[in-house]
Amino acid sequence: MKSSTWTRARRMGVLSASALVMGLSLSSTASSQSVPDPDETAQGDVALTIYNNNLVLVEDVRQLNIASGDSRIEFPDVSAMIRPQTLSFFAPDTTIVEQNFDYDLLTPTKLMEKAIGQTVTLLRTNPATGVETRERAKVLSTAGGVVIQIGDRIEVLRDDGLPVRVIFDGVPPNLRARPTLSVNLDSTRAGVRPVSLRYLSSGMSWSADYVALYNERENTIDMQGWVTLNNNTGTTFYNTDTVLVAGNPSGRGVRGFGSRGMTRAGTESADRERLGDFYLYPISGRTTVANAQTKQVSFLDAQAVPARKVYEIAAGWRQNDDQPRNVTSSIAFSSSRDQGLGDALPAGTVRFYQRDSQGSPQFIGENSLGHTPMGSQLSLATGDAFDIFVQTEVESRETITGSEWERSARYRVIEDGEVVRTVEVERPKTYYRTTMRYTLTNAKNEPVNVELTQTGLNRSWWANDYRITSEDIPGEQLNADRRKWIVPVPAEGERVIRVTYETRY
Repeated sequence: MKSSTWTRARRMGVLSASALVMGLSLSSTASSQSVPDPDETAQGDVALTIYNNNLVLVEDVRQLNIASGDSRIEFPDVSAMIRPQTLSFFAPDTTIVEQNFDYDLLTPTKLMEKAIGQTVTLLRTNPATGVETRERAKVLSTAGGVVIQIGDRIEVLRDDGLPVRVIFDGVPPNLRARPTLSVNLDSTRAGVRPVSLRYLSSGMSWSADYVALYNERENTIDMQGWVTLNNNTGTTFYNTDTVLVAGNPSGRGVRGFGSRGMTRAGTESADRERLGDFYLYPISGRTTVANAQTKQVSFLDAQAVPARKVYEIAAGWRQNDDQPRNVTSSIAFSSSRDQGLGDALPAGTVRFYQRDSQGSPQFIGENSLGHTPMGSQLSLATGDAFDIFVQTEVESRETITGSEWERSARYRVIEDGEVVRTVEVERPKTYYRTTMRYTLTNAKNEPVNVELTQTGLNRSWWANDYRITSEDIPGEQLNADRRKWIVPVPAEGERVIRVTYETRY
């Protein structure tokens, strides 16, 4: 696994000045538009802290000349999706009196809307002769189309491809070419000084994407991890110091990722810097995050991680399948330091590949992964197995007497060895003996093991005293509701197992 020592000072004061962590190396960018010229921006020294779901903390430090006393300063090139109520402003010897965010951007539609009641010039070109004519027109409405008045007649500007241009006398003062924040200040002195803006914005997020190459012969995977960063804030951030936060801080627009794919939570601490209960994934070096851009950054590269293929399927209580069902094919591995990836894994999508007979990697499936601490056991489904099926049927079901029920008392399942509730309601003493038949087939030319799980055993508090009186192969009781069997199925063959339950339901 790649690692590097990354040291930096975060001006915000919420992160430590230096730490030994795994850095992110810039790998590739993909954008539908070219990156704007950084000389055109009014931004200063920018730092971004980007969270998993549509949230970014922006700090922008600019060197500005502030007059003594009351003054008004504009800050263009802030995020177009800024949350103004989250703004924090600081400048030495200066206090903020009022702030305004002008988010009406200069567009043809906005120009026309602001021109309602005003007079504009229409420039028409005769397509046959090329002769241009000019007319003054008053804009009456833009609802559903542009309605204008020329002299005594009313017209609608049609979008029919004819060469007509609208010339405005000027730009309305409340339209901005770029998102602009303006503040009224009160300063005790004049002069140039650093001005720090800090605010939250929506419109920027990141997720992890993993590429795993599975080697079935060696039972290993090679895994690469990529950060996919999306900027839809309407603003390009230039030459930024960027750190990504893996975790779910509470707040609007942030949702949990759960524990998808995790079969056992890990107990190992990753060698990463933390911010509270979250892990940090810094991008080493400064980078420009352009608007409407998707950027990918590498953060994980691990080879020959132990892994295994798992075939598994679950059956409901008294499930009768009309036809066989495909078992699920999964890849199981660990994120532990000694036997696995050796890192905390941020939530994302894992895409699995496997080499064909020609040695070319082919896609075999994908699944999502929740935030996963180091040392966790994972099992990610890649799809349905083509050749392996299970058909679950109720082979027999009959009522049994109370004395027959008592004869199987040695199979009772007692939870915590104590009675947790008493109900003074007479219930009929009816008991049942149910035999489930599970038919497993394998069309592969090699034997396989299928993890078969019976669910729905813990029906309710009064009926949890069920017994398993017979099973063809030993099972493992996972919890009060589930029991699992690992069933060997021969190559190009069939295996039938039966399990008999005695229950009060």
